[in-house]
Amino acid sequence: MAAAARLAPAKVNLFLHVGPLEADGYHPLASLVAFADVGDRLTAEPAARLSLAMSGPFSGGLCDEDDNLVLRAVRALGAAAGIGEPGLALTLDKQLPVAAGLGGGSSDAGAALKLARDALGLALDDAALAAVAAGIGADGPMCLHARAAWAEGRGDVLTFESGLPPLPALLVNPGVPSSTGAVYRAFDAAPSGCADRPAPPADWRVSAVIDWLVDQRNDLQSPAVALAPAIGQALSVTADLHGARLTRMSGSGATVFALFDTIAAARAAGDALAAVQPGWWIRATTLR
Repeated sequence: MAAAARLAPAKVNLFLHVGPLEADGYHPLASLVAFADVGDRLTAEPAARLSLAMSGPFSGGLCDEDDNLVLRAVRALGAAAGIGEPGLALTLDKQLPVAAGLGGGSSDAGAALKLARDALGLALDDAALAAVAAGIGADGPMCLHARAAWAEGRGDVLTFESGLPPLPALLVNPGVPSSTGAVYRAFDAAPSGCADRPAPPADWRVSAVIDWLVDQRNDLQSPAVALAPAIGQALSVTADLHGARLTRMSGSGATVFALFDTIAAARAAGDALAAVQPGWWIRATTLR
């Protein structure tokens, strides 16, 4: 088999409603998740043993190779299929910032599971792969499917949403990491959210969906900004861009997103922002 490649798309929480810490050590949440047309890229080809090579502008920020989510996912797949450790040479081109609230590691693992299944000829559907992904982390199943979905529970209870239209967006990361654990601890110090799932929009046209999203929130945004003021700067600067209809942080940060009426408006805003913040990671995209 020749080398095969797959995009591991960025995940964006269009809203994120978080409840207080429960006795099991987890926070209940409600979110509407969409996926971008930008992300990391993973390549796989048959080999004598399992290996992972990393490249790209953000490869230096990854954890030790032996603990990478990609390798953990493929090893877990081999165990679930009863074939031991698969012989695959994997290459991860890391284009997404690390610790950025974009689900990068989980999305990489999801792409690796699909590539490994196909390369090894395993008779496993996506539901079976999602069960493996769930053992990697709460975001595993949603990033494996990479489809717009309502996420509840710990983020693992999914209801796919076919009504969500393509949303023109700009992703902006100010170049600082945001630790999920630290953000949740700051949230727990003064919990102010609840895991309420709002009624869906009555109108699924782009403009109406954006208007509906304005009434939602990200309960982790304030604690994240308190820990990393650069996120607040990114929110403020991005909100001032011409044509930006809504600006919000994704996940536990540090990436923020702005929604626009058209992709042309998002690209123009990205060009304008890049001219004054050349060190920031800025990508125009369509969320689906």
